[in-house]
Amino acid sequence: MSIYADRAIAPRPVADEWEWQYEGACRGMDPEMFFHPDGERGPRRRNRENAAKAVCASCPVLQLCRDRALAIQEPYGIWGGLSEDDRAAILSRRGISRISEAS
Repeated sequence: MSIYADRAIAPRPVADEWEWQYEGACRGMDPEMFFHPDGERGPRRRNRENAAKAVCASCPVLQLCRDRALAIQEPYGIWGGLSEDDRAAILSRRGISRISEAS
């Protein structure tokens, strides 16, 4: 008999929480499209973010990606069609301080 007879308390395989990424429209693309280099500002950053968000717009796992990024308070990059600032604004509206701000 398993020590986890009650499956509700059994640990879940970690891979199961990330398998959706195999279906992402961004899979195989250059990560630099989704993560800004140091010092990138203005039109260059806006254009890169808009291009990344366009990839996300057609993604079959957009909502899973977005939900995960918000749940773990992902601090960097475009995830689920949301930039760092977009996610911060959503979390703020929910009354959630970003992890780095709470410290």
